[in-house]
Amino acid sequence: MDTRKQITRRKFLGGIVADTTAAVALPGFAADAAGAMPKRVLGRAKEKVSILGLGTAPVGEGPIGVQDGIRIFSEAIDRGITYIDTARIYGNAEEILGHIIPKRRDELFIVTKVSTHTAEQAERSLSESLRRLKTDHVDLLHIHSIGSKKIDRVLAKDGALEYLLKQKETGKIRFIGISGHNRPPNFLRMLETDQIDVIMCVMNYADRNIYDFESKVLPEARKRNVGCAAMKVYAGIKGGFRNHRSGHIGCVTEPAYMPQALAYALDLEGVGVAVVGPYTVEQAIQNVEFARKYAPLSQEQRTALLQYGKKLAPSLGPRYGPVA
Repeated sequence: MDTRKQITRRKFLGGIVADTTAAVALPGFAADAAGAMPKRVLGRAKEKVSILGLGTAPVGEGPIGVQDGIRIFSEAIDRGITYIDTARIYGNAEEILGHIIPKRRDELFIVTKVSTHTAEQAERSLSESLRRLKTDHVDLLHIHSIGSKKIDRVLAKDGALEYLLKQKETGKIRFIGISGHNRPPNFLRMLETDQIDVIMCVMNYADRNIYDFESKVLPEARKRNVGCAAMKVYAGIKGGFRNHRSGHIGCVTEPAYMPQALAYALDLEGVGVAVVGPYTVEQAIQNVEFARKYAPLSQEQRTALLQYGKKLAPSLGPRYGPVA
């Protein structure tokens, strides 16, 4: 192995935490640390899942080897995370999970995605995901980046939704979802079909001032008892998508606010799980500890956090794409 690459990866894995976790003492690495991971029912899917979901994009897309990825994911799962969110487009994330899932399939709620309009492309994507994940079914399949999709095409007879409905009948998928970062109206169009079981969208204390899925989409999801996963709860990595492979940059939220940022998302009525993607083992463990210690924000905490988010929002802007 190239020694320089080995040193670079070691520095990457060990050094990122300084940017994102400095305000909180890291817990020990014992998997049986005190405090169980809380669970919630995920809407009409009626599945009880961990309130913290494991996001796999940072590991899959980053300069992290398969063995390091296995360790990061396994440490999180060992500490009670059951909701595993991945996608074919997340680099080698599915491949890494394929080393874990066969031995632990029954304890995990596996979520992956197809990022396409058509049935034909969705079929290719799902088949490849199942192969890499080494499972014969996934629990939830999202039509991803729904904000960038032409909804009429997705809903056509040869569209992605029709394909997912057929796969739900065959048992290859159990539930159908939509996920994305922008254009809340597209989510509403899809919810109107009444075929969507779960949504995943950007919801945090800062982006409520930009995309505002909290007031534009979440009420409709609650009305239909559609489960909801909140993502980008720490307001994402600094600079947005372009820096997803540069974890050392750190997330938008200052370390001292991170537990409150997670609590904000989990406080939202209808949210069953907050999906967070760690870059390191240390970050994975810290996120678990935040979730284990989760308690609803006090009014004073909520007010202070929202003020912080309102000041932060103008510097962030619609970095995930158009609002409408």
